[in-house]
Amino acid sequence: MKDYYEILGVSRDASEAELKKAFRQLAMKYHPDRNPDDKASEEKFKEINEAYSCLSDPTKRANYDRYGSAEGPGMGGAGYGPFAAGTGFGDVFEDIFGDFFGAFGGQRRQRPSKGDDLRYDLNITLSDAVFGIEKIIEFQKWEDCETCRGSGSEPGKQPAVCPNCRGTGQIRFQQGFFSVSKTCGKCYGKGKIITDPCKACKGQGKVQKIKSINVKIPAGVDNGSRLKIYGEGEPGLYGGPKGDLYIVLGVEEHPFFKRDGTEIYCEVPLSFTHAALGGEIEIPTLEGTAKIKVPAGTPSGRLFHLKGKGAPRVGGHQRGDQIVKVYIEVPKKLTPRQRELLEEFASINGDEVSKSFKEKLKDLFTGVEH
Repeated sequence: MKDYYEILGVSRDASEAELKKAFRQLAMKYHPDRNPDDKASEEKFKEINEAYSCLSDPTKRANYDRYGSAEGPGMGGAGYGPFAAGTGFGDVFEDIFGDFFGAFGGQRRQRPSKGDDLRYDLNITLSDAVFGIEKIIEFQKWEDCETCRGSGSEPGKQPAVCPNCRGTGQIRFQQGFFSVSKTCGKCYGKGKIITDPCKACKGQGKVQKIKSINVKIPAGVDNGSRLKIYGEGEPGLYGGPKGDLYIVLGVEEHPFFKRDGTEIYCEVPLSFTHAALGGEIEIPTLEGTAKIKVPAGTPSGRLFHLKGKGAPRVGGHQRGDQIVKVYIEVPKKLTPRQRELLEEFASINGDEVSKSFKEKLKDLFTGVEH
């Protein structure tokens, strides 16, 4: 039994997109038009056609995974022609080989298409993310050659009409019952050839440049947020629009603050005396410091809210809160006088905590039969 997954070079849990990508690459590589008079390539092309026709159809793929055949138990692997019904291969065939063939005899001309999008990963601080900032970034991209204005020809010169296809970009020929047009191999479907290539871009019509732009990062962005800069991607083909630039933000971890949505969290130590007697303590924020009043008898783990000291939502004006968690800091070393006072306090206070705890246990287990 043929291993269709191995033929396409994908794993058995490959997604539909992964299957299509693998098929496109292999089909372009082994297509007979690119490998004339090569029987091995022709057989390989038929083999990947058969594999994709099966795996691209959910029902056939399920049968193949379970029984080793697309038709179910006891059936062979036949029926995988390039236009097998229900496989969706015809659409992919037209998508991939539109540059090789017209739609059964019709001429296919190069159409304008949008340029590729670009990605730029940008790290920012938590403060930058909360309050927003402007950053200047530099990246490399292709741009139309300024010397030839993207034509690829020396200034004052014009591309010549391709003598092979007479400017159509297609070579038409008969294949069986169909009249088929194939992309011209001399001009690659452009219909024109460059006889006097531009010296600046060597006839490519494009040059690589370092682009510098100012990026405004709005307040409230978070880790993984994406900013779209229109028209800063690669140039389009055949007069098509430029692609876009996507800036993916990574927010660096802060050593003190943690963020969850619009809330900012932090933990602050509280001395035993402040916890017992109460008082005012100073709290760090992303904007400086703020003060909170700690009531007498504050337990470890209590939360305090600083209104409006958190982060906003992108495009919003109202900010979340900063949530402060206090914990009792126990001194590791005591002076003789401190120890004396604490021992005196313990003597006066007695076993108050233990008594309270015992009362809770008593209430909890009252009435429990043994």
